Amino acid sequence: MSGAIPVARPDLGPEEAEAVARVLATGWITQGPEVARFEAELAAFCGAPHAVAVSSCTTALHLALLAVGVGPGQEVIVPSHSFIATANAVRQAGATPVFADVALETLNLDPDDVARRIGPRTRAVLVAHQLGIPAALEPLQALCDRHGLALLEDAACAIGSELLREGAWERIGRPRSRAACLSFHPRKLLTTGDGGAILTADPELAAACRRMRQHGMSVTDAARHAAAQVIFEEYTAPGFNYRLTDLQAAVGRVQLTKLPALLARRRALAARYREALAGCPGLVLLEEPAWARWNYQSFYVRLGPDCPRAQREVMQALLDQGISTRRGVMCSHLEPAYADSPRQGLARSELLRDRGLILPLYAALREEELERAAAALRAAVAG
Repeated sequence: MSGAIPVARPDLGPEEAEAVARVLATGWITQGPEVARFEAELAAFCGAPHAVAVSSCTTALHLALLAVGVGPGQEVIVPSHSFIATANAVRQAGATPVFADVALETLNLDPDDVARRIGPRTRAVLVAHQLGIPAALEPLQALCDRHGLALLEDAACAIGSELLREGAWERIGRPRSRAACLSFHPRKLLTTGDGGAILTADPELAAACRRMRQHGMSVTDAARHAAAQVIFEEYTAPGFNYRLTDLQAAVGRVQLTKLPALLARRRALAARYREALAGCPGLVLLEEPAWARWNYQSFYVRLGPDCPRAQREVMQALLDQGISTRRGVMCSHLEPAYADSPRQGLARSELLRDRGLILPLYAALREEELERAAAALRAAVAG
């Protein structure tokens, strides 16, 4: 058997190591000037007026929910077909997640199903751009506007993905919603080891998130250290320690410079996968619509109704050949942590969980490795 092929691999090199060494030499390694520079560069890349860097996308979602007023006694409509952090952030804010179904074509929230689940306690809708596939935001925003709800984006996987708006391409993160939250986990295109960010056009929301990420402190450490006079900070409300470090931000700044090339590489690899898997009986490939450009954070396929083997069997057949895969996306409502949640009307989410597969995709993936993975999948699907 040839060498093992992982499902993902971060693209890190000597440039990131040099950036970390540079920050270490300054003696300032917690949140500080490097984070501020990273925020400015990230906001410029995404086209957002404000970026607030935090310790993860989960903490970004938590802060964004609190900043729009979500709290106990309220409900937030979320996809069950998403990593469990989407629902967890709602619970951490003291509210109840209400699971809605998704569209088979995009893996993202179905606006019609969202509309059916709006009730008197609904405060917000949290939409995920699943696997970097942009959700159609316009119908969801129109729905939220009609009902006076806040729309938030779980854009954990979607940095670099784009939507066509009024004849021009916009990157996910240029917020048409109240805020979009990114992840910098190692499986994402841009990684800082872990970390996240809140992107928003609302200066008050950004300011609130900046305070809450640092214990509710009225003045930043950087401002105190740079002041010519003694400053005593205040803590006007309870907050959290959700800060990104300057070490991580230094890595993120280098990663941002690489991102356009990484996007192009992933799109090229995805096109090659499509060629290699075209016409394969038993497989369903998602089609990129004319109004969206995917970043291909993952390459996703679905086992069709005529596939003779179950998801786990197909995955095991590939693993036996040293090829790692992952099931497409979990369903939070089927996890023990949400056993008390209603489970009706989520058939498409459950089908996608049980039939979806993620194949190896990363910038360093070689042509022969991709061909090997595609050939193994074709054979496994054939039974």
